[in-house]
Amino acid sequence: MADQLATEIIDKIKEHAEPGAEEITVNTELTSLGIHSLELTEIIFDLEEKYGIEIEMNTVEAWSNLKNVGDMIEAVRALIAQKG
Repeated sequence: MADQLATEIIDKIKEHAEPGAEEITVNTELTSLGIHSLELTEIIFDLEEKYGIEIEMNTVEAWSNLKNVGDMIEAVRALIAQKG
């Protein structure tokens, strides 16, 4: 069962995924949703704004570090925890 943070991030990803994309779970690969670098950047900006965090990464690093939805959720969760 997804927690509130996971649900909110999955909903944000759904806004940028290709129409008719598969059901999104923590194991869903971002590339399988048709999310390319521009969409990933927009998602990251939206998450930074919503949670008051700063995700320190350029797009190349983002793609290498964030392979699936779960990776993104855990990255945001860690930054929120650091923020205190």
